[in-house]
Amino acid sequence: MPDTFSPEERSRIMRAVKGADTALEVRVRSALWRMGLRFRKNVVTLPGKPDIAFTRRRLVIFIDSCFWHGCPLHLRRPKSNQVYWEAKIARNQRRDLEIDRAYQEVGWTVLRVWEHELNGDFDAAIDRIVVSARGADASPAAPCGRIPSAGPHAPGCH
Repeated sequence: MPDTFSPEERSRIMRAVKGADTALEVRVRSALWRMGLRFRKNVVTLPGKPDIAFTRRRLVIFIDSCFWHGCPLHLRRPKSNQVYWEAKIARNQRRDLEIDRAYQEVGWTVLRVWEHELNGDFDAAIDRIVVSARGADASPAAPCGRIPSAGPHAPGCH
């Protein structure tokens, strides 16, 4: 099925997709801040530019969109340009795994939180982050079963 938008209109739509400071990210950070947790956000010097980083704890948090990261429970595959989207989402998932490995190799913990976890039971998702940030081990896998994600260099090695 061909795209219903012109290439120019599709480009305009895609440019509007936010890469940082989404409403959900802001909501999560606000909740953590109110609980007295201090962190860095969107750290460009760390692989994958984590949404939240507790550098002293060597913990990074990624808030993964069900669409862009291919949630097995909620991904709604586009009907147009399917070959492109399949490849794009697969690349994102491979990159997530590479990022996870890079952190794990240097002793960092990666916690991935699915968009649907936050939209479903926000408090439980926040509790999972808080437990990890306050020193307990982070859960190695998200509830969907995906291994929780790397860039050109190891975290903290710059």
